[in-house]
Amino acid sequence: MKLITAIIRETQLDMVHERLIENEITRITVSRVSGHGQQRTEEVYRGKKVVPSLIPKVKLEIAVNDDFVDLTVNTIIKAAKSGENRSTDGLIGDGKIFITQLEECIRIRTEERGPSAI
Repeated sequence: MKLITAIIRETQLDMVHERLIENEITRITVSRVSGHGQQRTEEVYRGKKVVPSLIPKVKLEIAVNDDFVDLTVNTIIKAAKSGENRSTDGLIGDGKIFITQLEECIRIRTEERGPSAI
């Protein structure tokens, strides 16, 4: 079992969510977060450049069985890319995906454990 955590642009959330559902990946947690990496956005306010320190993003958390890791990651990558040609282009700030080992999963309602609980 793995936990896939993706940080993406807010504007890409609907597209990513739709593509995940199309691929039968329906269990997802979404959080609004802020952060910064290489992406820098500058705004002009009253003639002065203002560089915000934190940029709004969306964090997706998806617990999957090992067989669904590649499908989930590839779906997120294809749907979250920005640019003219989304299949090859991408822009700074499109996001990151982290994959971590999920030691245990427990469904509270039934007390099921392991892959069947996902």
